[in-house]
Amino acid sequence: MLKDDLLLDSARPPCDNLNSENAENSVIGRPKSTSAGVLESCQYHWFALRATYSRELKIKNQLAERGVRTFVPMVWRKTPSTQSSTANSKKLVPAISSLCFVYWTKAEIDQYIRSFGDVKPVNYYWDRTRNAPLVVPEKAMEDFIKVSSSMDEDLIYITEINEKLREGQTVRVKEGSFAGVEGKFVRIKKSRRILVELPGMLAVASTYVSPSMLEII
Repeated sequence: MLKDDLLLDSARPPCDNLNSENAENSVIGRPKSTSAGVLESCQYHWFALRATYSRELKIKNQLAERGVRTFVPMVWRKTPSTQSSTANSKKLVPAISSLCFVYWTKAEIDQYIRSFGDVKPVNYYWDRTRNAPLVVPEKAMEDFIKVSSSMDEDLIYITEINEKLREGQTVRVKEGSFAGVEGKFVRIKKSRRILVELPGMLAVASTYVSPSMLEII
């Protein structure tokens, strides 16, 4: 079970009053470095966390109560008891099991994970190319959130991305509910869509988008 008090209120947040001399000690397992590509422990980033036993919504809710920005992509699905029902009852559920995105600092996430003790119900998605926690580019994450937040049944989540999809034209949506979203203009299931990819993780394909609403970038 998850603890009710995951972070001690009396504990000082690990990045409070952190300076360049003691920042090194706030990172678990990696020294602080200013070289390109190395994560700074007290900078805010979008991190992908893996929650065991599909507890992503519990993690999301507990962190949100503490003022941490979180996101779990959700979809409407038929409930198991109504698969053959004409009532077509549906339930809002996570689109990707065990996945929760968190906009926080690595130092604070490290402290959060440590608070569980030896049995940890949550941990990082790992970037094996950098041997570090996976960090999602901010623009890609905001576009992913905008598309996913529509929770339309026609959205498509892709965990294994075909290289042919990446060959689509790179575009920006000029108007409508997806205005500002950037991605690849692709055709999936006979519909023209915008594919927003989170590098190293997954992608979401939007509902139909008219070519007239797009500009090439």
